[in-house]
Amino acid sequence: MNTSVEQADILAEVEHFAQEEIRPFAKEFELNEELPSELTKKMGEKGYLTPSIPTEYGGLGLDPIQLGLFIEQIGKSCNSVRELITVHNSLVGETIVRWGTKEQKEKWLPLMTQGKKIAAFALSEPNVGTDARSVETCYRKEGNQYIISGIKKWISFADIADVFLVIASHEEEGQVTAFLVERESKGIRTTRMTGLLASKASHIAEVEFRDVVVPAENVLGPIGGGFSYIASYGLDHGRYNIAWGGVAIAQASLEAMISYSRRRTQFGKKLCEFDLMQGIIADATTKIHAARALCLHAGKMRTNKEPDSIMETAMAKYFSSKMVMEVTTDAVQAHGGNGFSNQYPVERYFREAKLLEIIEGTSQVMQLMIAQHSISKNYEKRSNKKDTESRDA
Repeated sequence: MNTSVEQADILAEVEHFAQEEIRPFAKEFELNEELPSELTKKMGEKGYLTPSIPTEYGGLGLDPIQLGLFIEQIGKSCNSVRELITVHNSLVGETIVRWGTKEQKEKWLPLMTQGKKIAAFALSEPNVGTDARSVETCYRKEGNQYIISGIKKWISFADIADVFLVIASHEEEGQVTAFLVERESKGIRTTRMTGLLASKASHIAEVEFRDVVVPAENVLGPIGGGFSYIASYGLDHGRYNIAWGGVAIAQASLEAMISYSRRRTQFGKKLCEFDLMQGIIADATTKIHAARALCLHAGKMRTNKEPDSIMETAMAKYFSSKMVMEVTTDAVQAHGGNGFSNQYPVERYFREAKLLEIIEGTSQVMQLMIAQHSISKNYEKRSNKKDTESRDA
């Protein structure tokens, strides 16, 4: 892992890179509905595709807090680029670091770091979203290899991915297992999904696996651990990224709102001089600070490997995704009619914000997780207190 000084230098460099190489072209990326290969190549050369992967594999080795700040800089510039890092680095890369064999790490991580291989996380299906344990994509074992069949949907970067982390269920026994499936394997077909509200440059696709042969050495983690170990681990890392992604979009919206209000004149005054506009800006600023504080706290807990970091991450994701929807709505409102035009970035921010309430666990799922954790934890505290009071009596 890099030193704190080195990590600070990396963050300064990525901020400059994002301002020069990403932000000016974010609208173009969306209109063209793709991220240019030249950009991913540049990011690969700098290690920006795998910011938290250990340096021994070519990654930047950022700790969770520095990763979050890195994600914020990228996310302010373009949400689709942030999404690439979330999928490639966190959902897949960090999962391989944790659960991969020595051979799997040495094979895939350097290639992913350099951008020579792009990874996708294949969990969601046409009939399976929130109920991720019920995947219909199935596998069977034949000798020393596995045969996978099924359809995955809503898979970010599947259209350009070279390797898929596939979650599938045994066709008879129902054991859910994870596999690293190479694009070049026979029987894989991807179909690009269009007409989307947001993430238009995220190469989202449907993936069909038709009797795809996967060697035993491509099983990731334990047999039967595809959900409880692999998918859950990847989603936790993804949620941490989404939480910071919300902060990023909200911060970009706030900056756009302030800039616009200082230029726009109505009734002989700048918009920023009106009390109501100042109220909107104050509320947005406070909400962003609160969300960032939650993200930093979750990052600190993740750095210290505290068990409750998973729930802190869920709370950060829940709060941040709700917060960014409120801030982007106000940003559009502050722009008036211009907020409806793609000539102004707040229109894109508004659409991107909605996505964060859905992916890696909807807000409603996050509510259930948080509520169940809170009820259990506080009930245990109350029970322990009663036991102590009884003994003292």
